Amino acid sequence: MPCLNLSTNVSLDGVDTSAILSEASKTVARLIGKPEAYVMIVLKGSVPMSFGGTEQPAAYGELVSIGGLNSDVNKKLSAAVAAILEAKLSVPKSRFFLKFYDTKGSNFGWNGSTF
Repeated sequence: MPCLNLSTNVSLDGVDTSAILSEASKTVARLIGKPEAYVMIVLKGSVPMSFGGTEQPAAYGELVSIGGLNSDVNKKLSAAVAAILEAKLSVPKSRFFLKFYDTKGSNFGWNGSTF
């Protein structure tokens, strides 16, 4: 179950967060090669954050997946998520950092369904 957690210091008031969540979900599923039904996106705004010594718009993300990640996929995901944040929240691509975790399935609980 891929999970993308995004935090930004940009306020989400008046922002169409559904569009961001939808685009991010489809992007993660497509690039990782997992069904979108298993993808989770978490978006938090107005998070106190400094990047490069300033509080200008910035974002931080963590993507956890059971398989599907490698250096090529990670580069594509970084670029795609950065483009979404730049287009939807005006966070410059140079002020976004995404950390990847490729983990084993035994490290997570699941709701009882099978893949």
